Amino acid sequence: GPRVRFGPSPTGFLHLGGLRTALYNYIFAKKHQGTFILRVEDTDQNRVVPGAAEGIEAMLDWAGIPPDESPGRGGPAGPYVQSRRLELYGRAGAALLASGAAYRCFCSPQRLQLLRRDALRRQQTPRYDNRCRHLAPSEVAQKLSQGLDCVVRFRLERGVEPFQDLVYGWNKHEVAEVEGDPVILKGDGFPTYHLASVVDDHYMGITHVLRGTEWLASTSKHLLLYKALGWEPPQFGHLPLLLNKDGGKLSKRQGDIFLERFAREGFLPEALLDIVTNCGSGFSEKQMGRTLEELISQFEVGRITTHSALLDLEALPEFNRIHLTRHIENQGLRQKLVRELQGLVELVYGDQQVDPDVLENEYVERVLLLRKGHISLLKDLVSSDYSYLWVRPLVSRQQLQTISAEADEIGKLVLGLMTRPAAALTVEELNKALRSLQEQTRETKYSSMMQLLRLALSGRQHGPSVAEMMVTLGAEEVCGRMHRALSS
Repeated sequence: GPRVRFGPSPTGFLHLGGLRTALYNYIFAKKHQGTFILRVEDTDQNRVVPGAAEGIEAMLDWAGIPPDESPGRGGPAGPYVQSRRLELYGRAGAALLASGAAYRCFCSPQRLQLLRRDALRRQQTPRYDNRCRHLAPSEVAQKLSQGLDCVVRFRLERGVEPFQDLVYGWNKHEVAEVEGDPVILKGDGFPTYHLASVVDDHYMGITHVLRGTEWLASTSKHLLLYKALGWEPPQFGHLPLLLNKDGGKLSKRQGDIFLERFAREGFLPEALLDIVTNCGSGFSEKQMGRTLEELISQFEVGRITTHSALLDLEALPEFNRIHLTRHIENQGLRQKLVRELQGLVELVYGDQQVDPDVLENEYVERVLLLRKGHISLLKDLVSSDYSYLWVRPLVSRQQLQTISAEADEIGKLVLGLMTRPAAALTVEELNKALRSLQEQTRETKYSSMMQLLRLALSGRQHGPSVAEMMVTLGAEEVCGRMHRALSS
């Protein structure tokens, strides 16, 4: 099967753009019984953040798209970290120097800086002027013997072959006309991206490169490197940019597109996978609520379009609501949510005398099943609107009597209603029943009766409708709270 790779730089957290690239690679691999590889591209050592590589792998695991081969898991083509593969890049560089496809460049950083400044002053794109390309072998030997610093540059030739991109179709970029010869090995022996990615894709047996469209213009350069090394190139497919829905770049600065943040806020990984593929393309039709299995079965590389994918993060809660509903409906996943919700209740209401009964599995599970579809995040159930579910109110009979002198009678009517055989506990039915109860009182207005019930059931003046509270609490809990309030 195919071998594909996701190659992030360990410079920070995994963000939604990176997740999307990883996801398309994962789906492509699974669709065709292939292998998904995580390769850490840390050749720019100045920018490496300690722990970032492990964090990225952990987030892929969290998202449910773990790599088959990676730094953490190992595999037959390792090491999977570029800084530990320097010997391979050195060998490739030596081969290119030997064949004349590359040359040593002795230009000082100062000279390159002057070229840059000069070009910018003339409003041109800065490019290296290929000066060292023309050094005679004797000059090179002399400079080396003087111990001068040098880098290795790749000789860009005119006349690139067009290639067929899996997404963008036929393409070619006459790189030699617009840029100078690129550095492929730096003075410290570290490669640049261009050499490292070509060498690694070759030795790791990568068959398909699915990467962001920002690399499309470099692909002709990479193909020249494959040719110079005498290697068979993989197939390339470039993914359109992922942008904000207003067409701007996703802002990493606000930290609001990092996976860690979504995990911390309680979003389900499925909702993120769903939203980043929903705004992109590659699937039979647009629909919300797709599982990873559905994404894999519907995926076709040929369906990826070239226009930018606009991500509307405001829709994420709605995506999450759909996936949360699916989790609640699935018995195995529901048990996991029960445990998670119990943990949240203890975290948020732990200091407020939560009754052990209120944390019993059956009660928590009932709450989940009843609020299914009404909540976007599990943690919505521990917001103040739902505090009545977890903290039993301390309300006295006296307090209830200040609202209506008929507190006892109302209590009895409600207990009667709740103990009726098979009382149809829906909000609509209860609202009707409560109206008819009020007609059985002597002088209590409907609004006062509701105020009294709300206080008895939740200890609060505000919150969801009384009928909704009664349905979610369940008959047993409603009766317990009425009894306790009236006998205190």
